[in-house]
Amino acid sequence: MATIFSKIIKGEIPCHKILEDDNFIAFLDISPVAKGHTLVVSKREIDYFFDLDEEELSAIMIFSKKLAIALKKVIPCLKIGVSVIGLEVPHVHVHLVPINSVADMTFGKHIPISSEELTSFADQIRSFL
Repeated sequence: MATIFSKIIKGEIPCHKILEDDNFIAFLDISPVAKGHTLVVSKREIDYFFDLDEEELSAIMIFSKKLAIALKKVIPCLKIGVSVIGLEVPHVHVHLVPINSVADMTFGKHIPISSEELTSFADQIRSFL
């Protein structure tokens, strides 16, 4: 069964895409825990992060690093937090979240954000890639 991420990858559901290659896609979370909250998603529909082979596991982190560097240039923060939870959508993905404290990584709380803000953030982040 196709996940919501598979539908985004196929273009069936729109997203605020930042970066894409043959194996991964990155886009802004529409229900972010912080401004700039980005999802890095494997194009291969696999549920569990540690079921990725070693090459994919390395590649998703290298892909995420590129995004984290660009994201930090756009969103003022101390660090870009990284989280792999994997319960909310059964499809491998990494959360990149601009943070100033541990509390900023609290999932379950969401900040309101407009489509215009998401478009602006995506454009700004892409400009640093």
